[in-house]
Amino acid sequence: MSRAPNLCGVILSAGESSRMGSDKALLPWPPANSGQPSFGQTFLSAAIRELSMYTEMVIVVVGKNEPTLAPVVYASGASLAQNPDPSRGQFTSLQVGLQEVLSRGRDAAMVTLVDRPPAKPATLEHLRDAFETAAARGKWAVVPEYGGKHGHPILVGREMIEAFLKAPATATAREVEHKNQDRIEYVLVDDPFVTLNVDTPQDYANLSPPAMPQVE
Repeated sequence: MSRAPNLCGVILSAGESSRMGSDKALLPWPPANSGQPSFGQTFLSAAIRELSMYTEMVIVVVGKNEPTLAPVVYASGASLAQNPDPSRGQFTSLQVGLQEVLSRGRDAAMVTLVDRPPAKPATLEHLRDAFETAAARGKWAVVPEYGGKHGHPILVGREMIEAFLKAPATATAREVEHKNQDRIEYVLVDDPFVTLNVDTPQDYANLSPPAMPQVE
């Protein structure tokens, strides 16, 4: 595996996790009932570890949860960016993270959500390679697809980053993507985690065999 030059990882982790009842970023990964060792990993630290293998640096966007997440972020070798008002919606966290990407001199990003189990390393490698190929053909972004659904992580180049940043804070990522759909390449992957959100305790409990794929 190798890191793509100028590619920066971004993890959106500023939500309040109200439906979960505790910060999803700190949930043990893999779950205790999965039968797989966690080695003290959490959703957040596992996501940082995975993205770090394919990007030059990883930025974690936090909100009011900064005091609890900062130790995990720094121990995992990542950086923080704070959304001053996460209540305005997840799109504002995306804008904060992408602005930080540009501020750090990078022009492409691999963006994921902390409430999504980490994708397989093979999936990230496939998406990175697809992004490099698609960018050479004038595409702005690559989005994984599984089971007819689009998911994360998404990979975005400078043009798509600027499209997100120029959109109003009240917009959604989906709206911006639809406006630029001809610039996006959708890539089929064999990884259910790219479309799987974990929002509630029941969602987390369901991440047990046989529903949960083996973690590589």
